[in-house]
Amino acid sequence: MFVLALCIFHKRHYAEKIIPAVEKLKFNYFGHDSVVLHENEIRKQKGDFAFLSHRPTRDEFMARLSSIMDASNFILIACVVDKARVSKSGNADSNPYHIALGICLEALRGFLAEKGQDQVKTHVLVECRGKKEDAELELEFRRICDGDNPGNRNLPFDIVFADKKTNLTGLQLADLVARPVGLNYIRPAQANQAFELLKRKFFCDGGRTSVGSGYENVGLMVYPFQKAKSPDEPTEAVAPTRNPQST
Repeated sequence: MFVLALCIFHKRHYAEKIIPAVEKLKFNYFGHDSVVLHENEIRKQKGDFAFLSHRPTRDEFMARLSSIMDASNFILIACVVDKARVSKSGNADSNPYHIALGICLEALRGFLAEKGQDQVKTHVLVECRGKKEDAELELEFRRICDGDNPGNRNLPFDIVFADKKTNLTGLQLADLVARPVGLNYIRPAQANQAFELLKRKFFCDGGRTSVGSGYENVGLMVYPFQKAKSPDEPTEAVAPTRNPQST
């Protein structure tokens, strides 16, 4: 599967609270702030995170990182693309990143409309992956924003590519949340403390009074979209009726 996660920050809170908290964590454990928090390296205890092989230290580090995530006010929008279901629907050649991008940008527009900010330029920062991949993604991004979206609206979003070495806190938080979201989809019955924390971050129906619920198909989407055939039949994917990249 493929998971795309957007972390939406209020700029003042991001600059005054979130960045300092992450920087302090890095200074406490590494002595400097040039380390990039990368989920794969943290989980596998590689590179700068080899010290996490010591269980007590790992537990302490993860507890502090979770505390920062919990205290950080951001809105989460994520899309899980089930590649097996996409293949069965006859769209095996579709780019999962592009599919998820269209879905997430539409959810982002909905969030900004709720805040009365949908006519104001919003910067969307993405991590560089390679010259060819970045060019293709930018083309898809511009196409969606130019009106190839469900409402045929012009979206005032601007894409900014950032290399991992730029060490942006927001991109690191987005990297950390993707795996728990994916694991929850693969193994929904398995204990997932990280996802339980993230439930309160998802864009949801009902605003702040409904935090932690009502986020399915609002702030957390699964593609292909699913529907129940009848009370006695299992849920199955809905075959797309148009270009999935513009769904």
